[in-house]
Amino acid sequence: MALPFFSRTRNTIAARCADDSATKARLRFAPYYHAMEAQQGTRIRLDGRDLVMLSSNDYLGLSFHPKVIEAGQRAMARWGASTTGARVSNGSRAYHHALEEKLAAFLGKEACHIHAAGYLSGMSGVAAFAAKGDVVLADKNIHSCLWDGIRLSNATVERFAHNNADDLRDVAKTIAADTARLLVLEGVYSMEGHIARLPELIAVAEEFECFNVLDDAHGFGVLGREGRGTADHFGLADQIDLIVGSLSKSLGSTGGFVAGKRASIEYLRTHSKHTIFSAALSPAQAAAAEAALELLQTEPHHRERLWANTRRYVAFLQSLGLDTWGSETPAVPIVVGSKERAYRLWQLLLEQGVFTVMSIAPAVPPGKDLIRTAISALHSDEDLARIEEAFAYAVKRL
Repeated sequence: MALPFFSRTRNTIAARCADDSATKARLRFAPYYHAMEAQQGTRIRLDGRDLVMLSSNDYLGLSFHPKVIEAGQRAMARWGASTTGARVSNGSRAYHHALEEKLAAFLGKEACHIHAAGYLSGMSGVAAFAAKGDVVLADKNIHSCLWDGIRLSNATVERFAHNNADDLRDVAKTIAADTARLLVLEGVYSMEGHIARLPELIAVAEEFECFNVLDDAHGFGVLGREGRGTADHFGLADQIDLIVGSLSKSLGSTGGFVAGKRASIEYLRTHSKHTIFSAALSPAQAAAAEAALELLQTEPHHRERLWANTRRYVAFLQSLGLDTWGSETPAVPIVVGSKERAYRLWQLLLEQGVFTVMSIAPAVPPGKDLIRTAISALHSDEDLARIEEAFAYAVKRL
């Protein structure tokens, strides 16, 4: 028989879950956790209806490229479905090293480590390098994985205004000169679509001798030469200490990576719990990412199509008077200002056959409730015409 104390504790937690207002709202509005019944490129099937996907991070459409699919199939046939172990013990394979070497060379870094999830890479890229007594300078709009990494590091955190080098400098001035400082940024802020003002921000980092971490999950494959990312876009790759990224966006796979100097990556491998105790990336995922990385360099038309689609889409949204939050990338938010209007716009677009994602506070600042959309190189002219019709109708109804 359970002791009364444990029974009360269990019942308290169960009641908290049942009474959580956010959970009730999710169940009532149901804009999340939709299970697609089928997908082919940008077309999905949901509840028996064929829809256009307008919220995928598959920017280059490589998850459906024949060479990427074939590479994954061959790897699974050779290596099995999983390593069933962590890299530190029994999970390392030759294909991990091959992908890491190619990613490092592509990014202009000495070494790289891949994780089974991009979230793990983001957390470990901060938590492994910051420590109690250090100060992390963080753009207030960074991703949740980076915030988790900061919390786990036990370092003190100082936020600065989004993409604002002047505010970063003002905050940095308040920190004692002998304190270790770590600057955390994103290359492309996926919710806003903003490109980091790296030249100004890195200049401040150099001035105050900050170790810097750049999460480029949404810049990798999209910006820079052959998709080398935001640092390459500005010609600053040599000044970035760590580049954190994802394999699940432009590379059409799953997983993440951290790239930097060899000493930094070896330190990560021996000091990051997220690296030491997590299972290794599967054969199919690694092979798919490696094939996609090759395509970035040999098939430039995917990026060309992505940017042509983005220009058309953004111009159309602006012709309707919609607020795209100044997005500069294929990640395009549509700010409507309240969760009720965001839900209604999401619902109207769904009715017209276009699937998007609704983002409300606290995922975005209060008053910035929005519909998050993302353009892909796979969107055809027919897709874009259908999207435009849906938005024209939805805006009129809204």
